[in-house]
Amino acid sequence: MDEFKEIRPYQDHEIRPILDGLLTNREFIQSIARFYYPRLAKFILPLLELIARRRLGAQVATVNSVATMQDIIATYMEKMIRDTSSGLTYSGLEQLRDSGSHVYISNHRDIAMDPGLMNYVLYKEGIETLQIAIGDNLLKKPFVTDLMRLNKSFIVHRSLKGRELLKALDLLSRYIHHCIENNHSVWIAQREGRAKDGIDQTDPALIKMLALGKRKMPLGKGINSLKLIPVAISYEFDACDELKAEELYQKETTGSFEKTDDSDIQSIVTGIVGFKGHVHVAFGEQLQVDTDDPDEIAALIDAQILANYRLHDTNFIALQLLKEYNLAEWPVLAGEAWEREVDQQVKEKFMERFNNLDARYRRPFLAMYANPVIRRYQVDQ
Repeated sequence: MDEFKEIRPYQDHEIRPILDGLLTNREFIQSIARFYYPRLAKFILPLLELIARRRLGAQVATVNSVATMQDIIATYMEKMIRDTSSGLTYSGLEQLRDSGSHVYISNHRDIAMDPGLMNYVLYKEGIETLQIAIGDNLLKKPFVTDLMRLNKSFIVHRSLKGRELLKALDLLSRYIHHCIENNHSVWIAQREGRAKDGIDQTDPALIKMLALGKRKMPLGKGINSLKLIPVAISYEFDACDELKAEELYQKETTGSFEKTDDSDIQSIVTGIVGFKGHVHVAFGEQLQVDTDDPDEIAALIDAQILANYRLHDTNFIALQLLKEYNLAEWPVLAGEAWEREVDQQVKEKFMERFNNLDARYRRPFLAMYANPVIRRYQVDQ
């Protein structure tokens, strides 16, 4: 029996039938047409549907396996990186090339780009790509679920309650252990939802979930069996910075932020097509834990992510502006936090984004960029 069938990614024998189904799904094709031809779609959508179906059909005509699907996705990723960034760099892979399967736990800044960029790096280096944990809150439409599962994503059920949620978490944990035992690596974010304020912290509840699949073992031993690798992803410019700043402002002033049905889709699209500047992916060292305390294990992950996070000029510019405009209070920082000489072209681009913001969103906007510097250089009193 395939006990994981309802949550796992699609397998080779399922790829072609799912693709053929998508090519006849009008809602999906309309979405593609609007993406390809946003200005014309409102006038001649039926014609554009036909063009989009033929264009997409030609692109996926030879796709009949997970590997060939990954080849197509890599082509799209290469174009996206070329068009929306000033470069992608990475570090730490030399120690992982022949080290088997791992659970990669990363900080979470962008819904699609965090795992997408990690997978692209591994693909280019000839290392098997990751299976990606994705929350069911993002899977509002069946065709979106199909697209994600075509791209090696598995489903994390977040919308369930009570006993049903516990059963789903147990199944999820057992699936992740199943992947590692069968030499398939996994990506999962260190927390539910993105770190919109720029503070990357692992949720201890994630550690407890990961240990469920080996509940007969001590928690630390179960976690070690997953061979955890912390990963730090940093973006010079956060494509969703204005959206995040607005959400942070609303939560701060009203206590809540009302998402619409399109909020997550808007964030996904903005993250993909928006300018990112320089992006760095830093792979850490395999975690070896000698404790059964989830909080202590989470702290070990956080320490690597904080140490490996690549600070950009934009982070220091934001810190300087917070001080200049007297917009924040913070603990004592080491002198190096204030000594960075920044590139003037980067500063001009950052100031352009800052000056175009609604004035209400400026403080949370700066804080999300400055917080990684503050956390790195904070001096204990």
